[in-house]
Amino acid sequence: MTVLSLTDVRAAADRLAGVAHRTPILTSRTLDERVGARVFLKAESFQRIGAFKFRGAYNAISRLGPEQLRSGVAAYSSGNHAQAVALAARLAGTTAVILMPEDAPPTKLAATRGYGAEVVTYDRYTQDRTALATELASERRRTLIPPYDHYDVMAGQGTVALELIEEVGPLDALLVPVGGGGLMAGCATAATAMAPGIRMIGVEPAAGDDHARSLAAGERVEIDIPRTIADGQAISTPGDLTFAVNRRLVESFELVTDREIVAAMAFAFERLKIVLEPSGASALAALLAGRIPGLPERVGVVLSGGNVGLERFRALLGDT
Repeated sequence: MTVLSLTDVRAAADRLAGVAHRTPILTSRTLDERVGARVFLKAESFQRIGAFKFRGAYNAISRLGPEQLRSGVAAYSSGNHAQAVALAARLAGTTAVILMPEDAPPTKLAATRGYGAEVVTYDRYTQDRTALATELASERRRTLIPPYDHYDVMAGQGTVALELIEEVGPLDALLVPVGGGGLMAGCATAATAMAPGIRMIGVEPAAGDDHARSLAAGERVEIDIPRTIADGQAISTPGDLTFAVNRRLVESFELVTDREIVAAMAFAFERLKIVLEPSGASALAALLAGRIPGLPERVGVVLSGGNVGLERFRALLGDT
């Protein structure tokens, strides 16, 4: 596969049928009145492992051959992709070793090990995780499943938008949290094919504006690893494959502060009765903070995950 298409996303949906959850779409009159639009929230916090990442990991691993499955897989992740690969590997009857930052949330480390994966840690601020993971996979003769820069992973993530538009019909805009860009690349591929004219808007932490800078520059820009509560979006540069898709299909990348993310987490808890992790709340934060210029009538928002431990959740919301 050299070009991602709606056909690829639909094929991924077929592989995921009966394995991944078809997650709920939430609405809120309070939210609609507050922002002045009809909003449809795709709650990936209810996906297996608590985030959208299961879709891409399972789609990629399900396409491996018998010899690759016998050898096992490897991955690198701040947490959600780690859990997704661990579970997908177990379901496929293979094993996984995952490279994770040593400061990853304890709940994500524990969950990854709980799904049966071996975890190897590294320092995200001083070590190159891609190089480390590539070396680890080579040494152990395992197939590397990247968190976003992989066409099968992107196609799996695109099923989020596919399901949303199939259920609620065409949208005028879709807001998507952005880390490495795989969720956006898959969703943009599906959404722009299903709803021509839709505005694809990415959202990233203000401290980690690599996509916004890259789109403005017309090429991938690298920044320092951002320090943000949105650990799933603490990326220094967009993916190579993902940015090639997103620079064509995405209108803009909007920025939100950590404080705005916490406010969105509080809104989701109080008004929607759901728990979101910081990265999972960033697109909602952009909507609530009025970051979207010329907000259209029908808006989709991806709530990408809910993997946050009780103590961290309480500590973060204690700041509001």
